[in-house]
Amino acid sequence: MINRTLFILFIGSAAAFSNQPWGSSTRSSTLQPLFGGGSGVATSLEGKKSTVQTVKGLLQDSEMVFTIPASSITVAEMQKLRRSMPEGTTVKVVKNTLMERAVEGTDYEVATSLLTGANLWFFIEDDISATIKAYNGFLKDCGKKDTHPILGGVTEGISYDTKGVEAIGKLPSKQELYAKIAGSIKAVPTKVARVIKAPGNKLARAIKLAADEKSP
Repeated sequence: MINRTLFILFIGSAAAFSNQPWGSSTRSSTLQPLFGGGSGVATSLEGKKSTVQTVKGLLQDSEMVFTIPASSITVAEMQKLRRSMPEGTTVKVVKNTLMERAVEGTDYEVATSLLTGANLWFFIEDDISATIKAYNGFLKDCGKKDTHPILGGVTEGISYDTKGVEAIGKLPSKQELYAKIAGSIKAVPTKVARVIKAPGNKLARAIKLAADEKSP
């Protein structure tokens, strides 16, 4: 009787775990959606269309994009990376097929040459220099300099390799350039502030305004 009872308990336990894969864990299921897992709304046709439209919107607002390897980045590291980015920079994992559709017909179409392996993309709306410096800081803090270099990037329809992106990152930031321009026209402090705060596409107008106000 005891042996029969144990047998029934064993069969019940096996049935309960029959759908649970060996070696599964809560952590692996957490990482799956982060890196484009194989289930859920994101992999449906509507989900893919939504992702493409989201990426198109990011591209439209970006001055530059660059990519790094997406593999071997933990959830905690991803959170740290995103928190380290300046305002206006978005970090997003995008599947190659969806990225290819998103860049089609845009200034970023040359980015298709970078679509190999799993990619983590940086969409930079404003401060390119600060974004690259922040990423280099992340590499140093997490010890990933040798495993997660910048693979390449695109700005103004031109594709750059690792060295090219790093060189762009060493250029003065927009804020620094605005300050130099304002100083060159000898604007008073209040006018300097107005020029610095002007959006990128209104820079010329802001400079003209400061110059006009300087004139008697």
